[in-house]
Amino acid sequence: MISPQAAIIYSMVLSAAADGDLANDEIDTIKTIINGLPVFDGFDSTKFNEIAGACTDLLTEEDGLDAAVEIIRQSLPSSLCATAYALACDVVAVNGIATQEELRFLEMLRHDINVDRLTAAAIERGSAARYARNQTDPDG
Repeated sequence: MISPQAAIIYSMVLSAAADGDLANDEIDTIKTIINGLPVFDGFDSTKFNEIAGACTDLLTEEDGLDAAVEIIRQSLPSSLCATAYALACDVVAVNGIATQEELRFLEMLRHDINVDRLTAAAIERGSAARYARNQTDPDG
C-alpha cells in the first residue's frame, strides 16, 4: 500500500497517461493541485517525481494499469474516493478534450473505487465547468 495522498497522485497521473501522452499542462495541473488543496497538507511535494515515476513504471508491466488501480483502491479510505475521482477528472479536463482512453480509464477508476454514477456525473460536470474555454462568438 501507499499513502492516501500518493494514491490520489496515482489517480491523477494515470488519468493524464491514459491517452498515451503525459502532457505538460496535465503535469502542471497535478503539481498545482498538490500545492494548493487541503488533502495534500503536509505532503512533501518533492516526492512527486518519485511517486509519478513509480506509477508510470507500473504501466510498463503486464496488467500494470489494473495493478495501479488496485493499489489506489487498497490505499484510499472511502472518504477520499470521490476526491481522487474528482482530481483525476480535473486532470482529464485541463486540455479541453477527453479522449476515449481517458474516459475508459475514468470509468474503470470510478467502478473500482466505488464512486456511484450520480456522484461521478456531478463531479464530471464540475470538472468540465471549471476547465471550460471561453468561446467567442464569431458573429459578434
